[in-house]
Amino acid sequence: MEGRDLVRSMKAMGSAGAAQGLRTVRAAWRRRRVDAGGLVPRGAERARVPGPLQAVEPGPGGGVLRFSRSELRITVAVNGAVFWGWDGAAPEPSYALAGHCPEPDSRAVLEPDKDGGWRVVAERVTVVVSRHGAIEVLTPGGVMLRRDLPPRWWEPVDGGRARWMQRSEVAADARFFGLGGRASGPRLRDGTYRLWNTDPGRPFGPGDDPLYLTMPVQLVVADAATHLAFHDTSWDGTLTLREGEEGAGSGHDRNGMSELRMEGGPLRCWVMVGTPARVLLVWASLSGAPALPPTWALGHHHARWGFGSEQEVRRIVAGYQERDLPLDAIHLDIDHYDAHQVFTVDQERFPKLPQLAEDLRRDGIRLVSIVDPAVKAEPGNAVFDSGTAEDAFVRDTSGRLVRGVVWPGEAAFPDFTHARVRQWWGRLYEERLAQGFSGFWHDMNEPTSFAAFGESTLPRSARHFLEGREGDHREAHNVYALCMARAAYEGLRELAPQERPFVFSRSGWAGIQRYGGTWSGDVATGWPGLRASLSLVMGLGLCGVPYSGPDIGGFDGDPSPELYLRWFQLGAYLPLFRTHASLRAGRREPWEFGAEVLEHARVALDERRRLLPYFVTLAHLARRTGAPYVRPLWWSAPEDRALRDCEDAFLLGDCLLVAPVLDPGADRWAVQLPRGRWYDTTTEKVYEGPAQVLLDAPLARIPVLARAGAVIPVRGDDGGLELEVWAPARGRTGGGLVVPDAGDGWDEPEIERYVARWEGRRMVVEREGEDGSSEPSHPVRIRGLGTG
Repeated sequence: MEGRDLVRSMKAMGSAGAAQGLRTVRAAWRRRRVDAGGLVPRGAERARVPGPLQAVEPGPGGGVLRFSRSELRITVAVNGAVFWGWDGAAPEPSYALAGHCPEPDSRAVLEPDKDGGWRVVAERVTVVVSRHGAIEVLTPGGVMLRRDLPPRWWEPVDGGRARWMQRSEVAADARFFGLGGRASGPRLRDGTYRLWNTDPGRPFGPGDDPLYLTMPVQLVVADAATHLAFHDTSWDGTLTLREGEEGAGSGHDRNGMSELRMEGGPLRCWVMVGTPARVLLVWASLSGAPALPPTWALGHHHARWGFGSEQEVRRIVAGYQERDLPLDAIHLDIDHYDAHQVFTVDQERFPKLPQLAEDLRRDGIRLVSIVDPAVKAEPGNAVFDSGTAEDAFVRDTSGRLVRGVVWPGEAAFPDFTHARVRQWWGRLYEERLAQGFSGFWHDMNEPTSFAAFGESTLPRSARHFLEGREGDHREAHNVYALCMARAAYEGLRELAPQERPFVFSRSGWAGIQRYGGTWSGDVATGWPGLRASLSLVMGLGLCGVPYSGPDIGGFDGDPSPELYLRWFQLGAYLPLFRTHASLRAGRREPWEFGAEVLEHARVALDERRRLLPYFVTLAHLARRTGAPYVRPLWWSAPEDRALRDCEDAFLLGDCLLVAPVLDPGADRWAVQLPRGRWYDTTTEKVYEGPAQVLLDAPLARIPVLARAGAVIPVRGDDGGLELEVWAPARGRTGGGLVVPDAGDGWDEPEIERYVARWEGRRMVVEREGEDGSSEPSHPVRIRGLGTG
């Protein structure tokens, strides 16, 4: 053991208790020993490039190009997405894709290009392949968006999985976004980003990377167009980014660059081109429509590690009710388990949990349970015994059970890459439903296994089924949480078929949105953590995961009243609106921060309740279009370079611009406005964009602006749905979409379309349908008339 490993061991023993600390030391040594015997050491390697082009075989939507040392399959699909795979790699099997791949576009044909290359010309994109294997993606007008240089492989001389590198160029003006949940974003600066889901083991801030949810999804925004590139391999890797410069050096542009290095897996890629909305629509058609949360999940959630007892839960709920504060869900952490064992209840602390859940539900409050994947590896534990009978747990290369250390102690881990295991695990949620739980948050599912040194996860040599392909943890690690979420979602669909499953997960991968959402994990308390919260939500939305949110107030420590309130005000406009804190952190109830904070928090809670119909509409639109609820300011104007660099404000749907206060002591806040007319929703003062404006931001509120012409569904004073219409400028029209929702179930409500226009000095709002215009289906309240 190295000196620093010994220090870490002692820290682990001191913080987790001597017994658990000793387990983490043993687990670390055991993991090292298992990998020493189960992984073949990487020996001599030979480098390989594709070589010169030798033959071409046209096919539907593209074809196969054979080089001297590799072959390239390239296809343009009917939805405009481009696929290419080297060394015979096909789009499937894939954990990222939902259902079957789209059909090839029969209009896209492979034809000769200059200098011995070939090209595929399609409606929205042209793909050019050089005679040495470089791939260029061009707009229909011929502007280069992306150029992938010929890849390079390093193959073990004795056989085995090759690692590879792909270097790419993008336009000099391009900016990078995506890669999953990144605390330093949403725009990704120059640097190297790891693609390996990681529990940092401590509360994180903007400088920490990687975090819990990574995915090889790049969104690249340039003047000519936006494109999304997804390299479909779940292996460990890194992506190094370098932004370009215009007029660099001798007056010539320097293109942006990315270099992807993967430790294994197929070299295959999907590219989508167009506007941001178009790109996310195509990505959703490939990776799956986002799950639709029940309406209550779009309300306010209160959680804490350390409620400790039924009496404490009732006390917190009573605190909300006595102060007339909206509350929609209470979350129970691992302290409600019996000795931290999943799918159990501590009968001393929660002797009548189903009754508690029933009482809360009668008051409109749902109960949400944490669920960890680790199962206490001890005979007599019902879940372990049934999993053993099912042969459900991950084993090593010798067939022995892989044991880690998590909260219950020695633990086994289900292999969620096996359909049979997913079905077994999904059935276990029947116990949770019987206890009265309505939703589930998945934790520790990177997966995490405590270790005094080395990686805090399973041995890389651990064996996984991988849908029958069989492989090891190097390939399964990043999709472990995705498969766990699938198990829960599909199990709940069978157990409670009339209800929409509510599942959100700390970890995941491309496609996690099919089964639910995610949250920030253990974000550090402090102003940098507040900024990181917004970065994570925006970045995940641009990767196709629209439902997420942070721990309001930060996971650790004691936020100042000002920090707590500013975080709370931000959270009121994010999809997942949840307070949460660790066992050792300060309280997170609004009344714990003084009378002034309580009253300002009440305003934020009431506004969230008022905007609930708008959040419901955004959820339905996300399901149908892939568009995130929270969007960067450049969403509708990616060519506006000033907006690309703006990271401290966001659009909530098409109608609202939210500018959270992210620095202490600020009572005014600079906001970059996109083009158009905007109203301050508090004062109704009007502003014209594009411009940077300085807005009042007293402690009572953060700046929120409405787009002129917006039609926003809100909750009226009587609890019914009302249309809030912000007057368009004279001579202009406006409009909006509304999706009424029953709150749960699987009925597909009709999208209602509204238009707002001037008739002389009179504002008219009409509903548009196939049979023409009609009166609105809901009461209308027009705002901003005094400034029209």
